[in-house]
Amino acid sequence: MESTYTISILVNNKPGVLVRLAQTFARRGYNIESLVVSPEVNPNFSRMTVVVQGNSDTFEQIIRQLNKLIDVVHASHHQFTNALERELALFKVKSDSLQRTDIFQIVEVFRAKVVDITETSLIIETTGDSSKLDAMANLLETFGVIEMVRSGKLVIARGGETT
Repeated sequence: MESTYTISILVNNKPGVLVRLAQTFARRGYNIESLVVSPEVNPNFSRMTVVVQGNSDTFEQIIRQLNKLIDVVHASHHQFTNALERELALFKVKSDSLQRTDIFQIVEVFRAKVVDITETSLIIETTGDSSKLDAMANLLETFGVIEMVRSGKLVIARGGETT
């Protein structure tokens, strides 16, 4: 049975690291659903947050293999109980003057914000977990989503635990 896993990987900030990591997932038959790479506090390192779908039987083996790669400082799997997950989304939605009130109500309920308005569209920015963004996308679809851009999942460990 396939499951979804969120993995945080601290790596040396060097060329080619991303390719080697992607190959590790591909060799094991894991599809990368989301990938975010960002700088760390120390510029010698980068943080990669990878969301993959795959078989639970080989998942622990992938974590072990990632930790063996030369440029990987550490890789760990984070579950909802020990980590905070967020995603950013921008939605460009069709909008005429009659629909704006309804769209603004949805924006308010989801604690989102309108960041651009034209005569024919709105751009809405929101953050939250993936299910919140999915729910908002479904509601906005009734008005006509022209474009949607999502950042991919970010994760940080709670308390004193290392991400």
